Amino acid sequence: MTDPAVERDAAEAASAFSHPPVAPDATAAYGEHPDQIVDFYAPRGEGAHAPRSVPLVVVLHGGAWRAPYDRQHITPFVDFLARRGFAVANVEYRRGSSLPHQDAEGPVAGRWPETFDDVAAAMDALPDLAAAWMPEADPRRTVLTGHSAGGHLALWAAARHVLPYDSPAGWRLPSPPLLRGVVALAPIADFTVAEELGVCGGASAQLLGGAAAFGERRPYADPAALLPTGIATAVVQGRSDIVVPEEVSEAYVAAAAHAGEMVGLTLLDGVGHFPLIDPAADACAVVSEEISQLAW
Repeated sequence: MTDPAVERDAAEAASAFSHPPVAPDATAAYGEHPDQIVDFYAPRGEGAHAPRSVPLVVVLHGGAWRAPYDRQHITPFVDFLARRGFAVANVEYRRGSSLPHQDAEGPVAGRWPETFDDVAAAMDALPDLAAAWMPEADPRRTVLTGHSAGGHLALWAAARHVLPYDSPAGWRLPSPPLLRGVVALAPIADFTVAEELGVCGGASAQLLGGAAAFGERRPYADPAALLPTGIATAVVQGRSDIVVPEEVSEAYVAAAAHAGEMVGLTLLDGVGHFPLIDPAADACAVVSEEISQLAW
């Protein structure tokens, strides 16, 4: 007998991945590695405004930080945002090996410290890159968003100013980043809860280098341990998500409240993991509205 929840998730994933990739208007490098690139999408459609007058939405894709999943799968969502008048930057970063290791059954999640190195470097480079390649963008109105593992990276990037002082070089900022806010979509936002639930096959522990390094490295990487940030933050989560269950987002929001910070949480009934980035799904319009509320 098949599981209805699994069937629904498969159907939602099939819909989200049915859209063809959308080519960018420009691509720029923020480093020498082939994965250290950013694709830019110019605002178009009825929402487009005069040059240098639109918010910049920075997108970090998901895929459990694993190599097989790159930025191409989220380009229909990126195009969806561009058609609503935003300038959009789609960031690529180094992910895990394509080959199993660390006692994993499949491709390992992330690289330590390279995945974090890349996100930090990309965020630091984006104002100058956007000025050169996407003059429509107003870097003073930047909103950071990400889905799943990318939601984790978005929350982490917004918390760099509260990282421990002995963080790897280039990670910690001396002051809060210039962001209007963060909209995290079904984020892997609390590593302890994610590991308890076995999210993405233990991807959080793999990202940190394995179980032996998890406790030592978690304070440098887990958004739930990097609070409060002082950055306006909203989380959008499907109640029917079986990939990253709502308990993970709820744990992050609770950790924020315990730290004295309010994080918005929008729970969508009957919605799983993938409709949040599926232009054909109503949930995607909810995400766009959350971003608009911060950006404009």
